[in-house]
Amino acid sequence: MKANFSDGGSLRATRDSFTPDLAGAWLAWIALLIAGALAAGCSGLANRGESFRPRTINFDSTATGALPAGFSTALTGGGGPVSWVVRADPSAPGGGKTLVQESADDTSYRFPLCIYDKIVARDVAVEVNYKPLSGKVDQAGGIVLRYTPENYYIARANALEENVILFKTVQGKRSKIEEVPVKVAAGRWHTLRFEANGPRLKIVFDGKIVIERDDSTFSNPGKVGLWTKADSVSAFADFKIGRVP
Repeated sequence: MKANFSDGGSLRATRDSFTPDLAGAWLAWIALLIAGALAAGCSGLANRGESFRPRTINFDSTATGALPAGFSTALTGGGGPVSWVVRADPSAPGGGKTLVQESADDTSYRFPLCIYDKIVARDVAVEVNYKPLSGKVDQAGGIVLRYTPENYYIARANALEENVILFKTVQGKRSKIEEVPVKVAAGRWHTLRFEANGPRLKIVFDGKIVIERDDSTFSNPGKVGLWTKADSVSAFADFKIGRVP
């Protein structure tokens, strides 16, 4: 085999010079190229998030006192175990059942979570009806997006503080991104919506956009779920998961 170059030189390769060591080196190089291409493709898929079917979960088919199918519980911070159960509530939108976090442990840095395990998505919109029932330390309720254990975004409303805050939790440490004063009435139903679209995060409370910010801390897909704080006893109804408009 002979290959000519522009400078007039030549490269000669004979059967004898193509040793097993050289063949192994070529195979290793080709394998490295293939692995790099696959990694790049998988990264692109992760950034786009997993496809999912929009749905509304109203908890009516769950037995009273049970955790709904498809959900699991978690806890960031300290304190005792969480207690997420379905309860009947005629005041709920539609007059059906609600999902309630009933544990009243007053540990301040304590965040009970109820995670929906059947969807993993990056760009997603979650909406829920929320009613703060009681709490001396807090009366908070919220939505989490792009959840992996101890890492996630939070959109939360608080009846005691009368505000809505966008948080992020990184390795179990919560930090504030933005806060706005909002009237949050205890014992009344409110609508909370949280959207993530690339770095853009948007919170809508009772039909009004209250926060829009960019943040790139979590850019990969994650699960979605519900959140409370400390001794907050909070009810949730009509958990809606959809695509970002």
